[in-house]
Amino acid sequence: MPLIALTGGIASGKSTIARRLSELGAVVVDADALVREVQEPGSPVLEEIVAAFGDEMIRADGSLDRAALGAVVFGDAQARGRLNAIVHPAVRDESQRRFAAAFADDPDAVVVYDVPLLAEARGGGEWDRIVVAHAPAAVRAQRLIALRGLTPAEAAARIDAQAPDETRLALADDVIDTAGTIDRTLAQVDALWSRLRD
Repeated sequence: MPLIALTGGIASGKSTIARRLSELGAVVVDADALVREVQEPGSPVLEEIVAAFGDEMIRADGSLDRAALGAVVFGDAQARGRLNAIVHPAVRDESQRRFAAAFADDPDAVVVYDVPLLAEARGGGEWDRIVVAHAPAAVRAQRLIALRGLTPAEAAARIDAQAPDETRLALADDVIDTAGTIDRTLAQVDALWSRLRD
């Protein structure tokens, strides 16, 4: 019953790896999805975000205006720290609940936590293995520009707002090099799955 953390910088190909592991039979818990869930209208987390950052963080329909919040916290380490102190504990609690439910359902499950901010928020303690999706920052910046429509300055700011590659790589038990083709990435994931099942 291994508990695997899958992490990587923005645009590192982490979602591709998570999707493949799910296809192979892993139970994938998506940290980004949990963040959205704990920030739903009426949630204590959303109320704390409004208290910390103002009513302008809420859309007319009562949901979080992610773009407005992103504009405040990207490039401002203090604001980002304040946001993380609100969101991370709630996500940690919910993820623990999901892990326990997955292992209760199948004690032999391989549970993968798809967590972009592992180096920033959760460190190395509770995981049986840490898998890092890795592509150089220049490759990730090009992906952000080409696939997400960011400007070069926006791409650089997003990358700079995360832990440096060396910090993530220092946590890794396994590194999936995602700088090449999709097929090359998937072949590495398949090999990782074989090792996990052994």
